[in-house]
Amino acid sequence: MLSKNTMPYQSLQLPSQVVFCRSCVMSNQRPQSAREFKNRNHKNVIAFDEAGICSACRYHILKQQQIDWAAREQELLTLLDKFRSHDGSYDVIVPGSGGKDSFYVAHVLKYKYGMHPLTVTWPPHLYTDIGRHNFASWLDAGFANITVTPHPVLHRKLTQMAFLQLLHPFQPFILGQKQIGPKLALQHNIRLIMYGESPAESGNDLREAFTPIMPPQYYATDVHEPELILGGQPEAFWLDVGFSHADLAPYKPIALSDVVRSGIEVHHMGYYEHWKPQEKYYYALQHSAFKPNSERTEGTYSKYVSLDDKVDGLHYFTTFIKFGIGRATYDAAQEICNRHLTRAEGVALVQRYDGEFPQKYFADFLDYVELDEATFWHTIDSYRSPHLWHKINGEWQLRHRVTSDISP
Repeated sequence: MLSKNTMPYQSLQLPSQVVFCRSCVMSNQRPQSAREFKNRNHKNVIAFDEAGICSACRYHILKQQQIDWAAREQELLTLLDKFRSHDGSYDVIVPGSGGKDSFYVAHVLKYKYGMHPLTVTWPPHLYTDIGRHNFASWLDAGFANITVTPHPVLHRKLTQMAFLQLLHPFQPFILGQKQIGPKLALQHNIRLIMYGESPAESGNDLREAFTPIMPPQYYATDVHEPELILGGQPEAFWLDVGFSHADLAPYKPIALSDVVRSGIEVHHMGYYEHWKPQEKYYYALQHSAFKPNSERTEGTYSKYVSLDDKVDGLHYFTTFIKFGIGRATYDAAQEICNRHLTRAEGVALVQRYDGEFPQKYFADFLDYVELDEATFWHTIDSYRSPHLWHKINGEWQLRHRVTSDISP
């Protein structure tokens, strides 16, 4: 457990001055994608240009004004022909759990482009009822599936430790989500893996707008790299407490030499088409029994994003604590970029919903990670950086909230 004297927020090394994008509602505290098996909590953050515009917004301007999407589809057709099987055997792996994006990718690959996808799933920590329904409807649309279920006790312990050491309860899920596609591709001699949204959509390095391929560093490791970090602890820690190398294997990246030898490639469908999340939702509704939530998701205003895991809400609450960025900020920033909201509308939604505590599954989460409520809140408060948070009349409040004012 964390002591009262530790200041884990310092390890995040976030920008000391908080700045909000002049085009959307995102702040410069937003972390980029990380190599989760090396995660000790230091974060690279989204870039802002000299005009005060974040890299996610710059990417969407590129999407809308400069990218030739017909040419991109031709690139896709060339790629698929390169890997297409002619005997009906599986020729592409689509990782997912039946959400709108994974449904869309698998469905268009099979029914529009004539591929033979094998779907693979690293399951949520705690399935919601709607998540189980949408997973079943995905497969009912005509897909075979391999689900890899890790050691349940280790998974709980990793989630507990990731929460305590990193305030990142979603890390065990992300580890598996990024590893499962390449691992099963190697096992089944399938050389193409297709994910959905490009990381450039959310503000990763803008150079990723010009490559469809996920860098191997996110799912592979060189033999000379230092020991892996899982749940904020070195691999040796988990071996010392009684787990085996076999137990840990599902979380560990494949060898970079195997990537080169096999010729596998990990791509994002979002590179090849003008990706709009709302359209994937409508597509899933049209082609399957996909269902949104019957009520607004806690912490935001939407009903159709990240529905399958009871830990989702706690994950976004921890990002609100660490970075001052909650679920409504992520949703509104994306919808502003895609011109479904004005910035003023997004600001209003963020001010109303961001940071709302996800009470619905809170008891389930505490039971899952075997923590009491006092330990939960002590850990939460230890990650409140003073440059983001202060107390007023005994209540924690953010020092900086997004506003409609975009003056310098």
